Amino acid sequence: MLGRTGRSVGVVGLGCWQLGGDWGDVSSDAALSVLGGAVDAGVTFLDTADVYGDGRSEKLVGEFLRSRPSAGLTVATKMGRRADPHTAQQYTLDNFRAWNDRSRENLGVDTLDLVQLHCPPTSVYERQSTYDDLDTLVSEGRIAAYGVSVETVDEALTAIARPNVATVQIILNIFRRKPLLDVLPAALEAGVGIVARVPLASGLLSGKYDESTTFADSDHRNFNRHGEAFDVGETFAGVPYEVGVAAAQDVAAFTPSGASTAQLALRWIVDQPGVSVVIPGARNAEQARANAAAADLAPLSGETLAGLERIYDDQIAEHVATRW
Repeated sequence: MLGRTGRSVGVVGLGCWQLGGDWGDVSSDAALSVLGGAVDAGVTFLDTADVYGDGRSEKLVGEFLRSRPSAGLTVATKMGRRADPHTAQQYTLDNFRAWNDRSRENLGVDTLDLVQLHCPPTSVYERQSTYDDLDTLVSEGRIAAYGVSVETVDEALTAIARPNVATVQIILNIFRRKPLLDVLPAALEAGVGIVARVPLASGLLSGKYDESTTFADSDHRNFNRHGEAFDVGETFAGVPYEVGVAAAQDVAAFTPSGASTAQLALRWIVDQPGVSVVIPGARNAEQARANAAAADLAPLSGETLAGLERIYDDQIAEHVATRW
């Protein structure tokens, strides 16, 4: 179950950021192929946002929805990052309606399945008016449910305490374990869904990168390594690239026979109590199908879990444990 939405979704979904932009060029045909490959493999949850490619991702998802009207998909989008300047004062009911209208048009739907506040300023999570306005959107039939996408554990806990927040989206992966301590238990107790994003640490946990790997100028893994454009935690999960490459090579040693390291990393998230859905991206249909197949792996062994925790403790924790 996807938290308080009342919807059931497959535990591996699809993140659609890369279909819009910031991951190098992806053609429309390639994007639609990714969506088709994912859904054919059993994916039922798609996560996008109004700013991914300035609406391009939403429009591609909308086009796909029209081609698969009976697929039973749940589509989550996000709002808030269109605000200019991006300040708490911009998070008003009038702006919510305007952003929602644009997303509904892009997706070609009357009611949005799930709308998430898109990593707003921290004070937005703390205001009663924020939730009153979101409740108004539900009463108006613009959205069926709402959630939040957060950067920090404290923001997640603030949102979980609100009675009508359906989901919390947060970075969670082998290299970003802090949510395991408080966020997942609190969400599980409250019945709030957890959407785990950046599950492969921007591809690091695929085990395919090395020190010489390069990325396109339009790829955030090139232009946001130090947080130049948005929170650095969104790029390689905030782990310095060279550190992450070395640690990922050690992670790869625990890959089960017949599986990929990316599938190992996704299965680790699926095994965490309280996770509703994990949303890896994909550049082609083959990757999308392989990601979905991670749900079919056996739960990871105690030995593997302990080994992955040692890698985190020894190589990663000093870079991320006190942040976010």
